[in-house]
Amino acid sequence: MANIKQLSKIPERLTSGHRLCPGCGASIAARMVLMGTDKPVVVGAATGCLEVATTIYPYTAWNTPYIHNAFENVAATISGVETAYNALKKKGKINKEIKFVAFGGDGGSYDIGLQAMSGAFERGHNFVYICYNNEAYENTGIQRSGATPKGASTTTAPAGKISYGKPQLRKDLTSIVAAHNIPYVAQSCISHWNDLVTKSQKAFAVEGPAFINVLALCHRGWRYPQSDTIKIAKLAVETGYWPMIEVENGKWRFTYKPKTRKPVADFLKPQGRFKHLFKEENKSVLEEIQQDIDRQWNYLEKLVQATS
Repeated sequence: MANIKQLSKIPERLTSGHRLCPGCGASIAARMVLMGTDKPVVVGAATGCLEVATTIYPYTAWNTPYIHNAFENVAATISGVETAYNALKKKGKINKEIKFVAFGGDGGSYDIGLQAMSGAFERGHNFVYICYNNEAYENTGIQRSGATPKGASTTTAPAGKISYGKPQLRKDLTSIVAAHNIPYVAQSCISHWNDLVTKSQKAFAVEGPAFINVLALCHRGWRYPQSDTIKIAKLAVETGYWPMIEVENGKWRFTYKPKTRKPVADFLKPQGRFKHLFKEENKSVLEEIQQDIDRQWNYLEKLVQATS
């Protein structure tokens, strides 16, 4: 487990003074992830909230070498940098150990960046990919993404008289990545710092690709008070909405299990994007969402048993 005294000695890689919203999950996720190594690290970031608000020209909040690229190709960019590093190391022009990390939002990971990410994993590049998952294209207007959960109201899947919001289930990206048979895959949440930092340490330590899907809440898109970010993040974990899992060399395990899972409605109700679900006419949708959460939880428990 992560040692907080040792972590305090690691210099900040993402500094204060950026323009991310108060209560933004992306900045919390990035700071925790970058505590996962004390080695020099090169950061790549896809176009999105994390990029836009930390590198407004001529300023930067990054105390690392940093590359901004298009929305869809951060995995390709960082794998190219990692390849160049290996070439220079063979030629004796670099003799120190350097780590590489790519940050992409759910839009740039689940959707338009999936091809580049999958290719980098299949080729076996030695880097860490972090999906800071706020469950929509929050930076460009809160459009639905492949990570948006069923029933959520977004600007492109709005709730109204003839719709209860997004009708489809969210994509299970973590299982998709695990199917690439890379050394390390995990899900974590900004509400559990030790879990996230420990998983980041494991991810940076393995040889080959690693992936962490981090639930990084967005109060603007989810519509709750800024001060409630960690409170609602904890409810995501305690209800089983966001299972805390890891896959090490094909073996699945829970890193945290609530003693008793709370109803998923406890997580949904404080958020404005789900307020319409608590009308009588949408009662059946709430029941379906709970059933979906229970089904996914049972699926994970079977995976854990089958691979243990």
